[in-house]
Amino acid sequence: MPKIPTAPIAAAGLLGGYATARWTKNRRLGGAVLAAAGTITHLQWRHAQGPRTATALTATYLTAFGASHPLAKKLGAWPAVLTVTSAVAGAAWVGVDRKREA
Repeated sequence: MPKIPTAPIAAAGLLGGYATARWTKNRRLGGAVLAAAGTITHLQWRHAQGPRTATALTATYLTAFGASHPLAKKLGAWPAVLTVTSAVAGAAWVGVDRKREA
């Protein structure tokens, strides 16, 4: 598998999933974007660091998606999505991408 950084892929899944759902008014399509990026990143995380890291980062990705909903009530939709996206991208960089660079 190529050594493509996973943080931007995870970020694209969260940002792209939300943007797709919002602009097309089709939540399922947004979910498909979210799921596709999540699957790609999970496979890369598993290949790079093993199943434990992949499971932990995938759980972080899914938890962030879920947390963005109540967070949106406090911050607004886009700020909430940007907040959880930065957390997931940071976790992906620390957990996998930084280690690949070394």
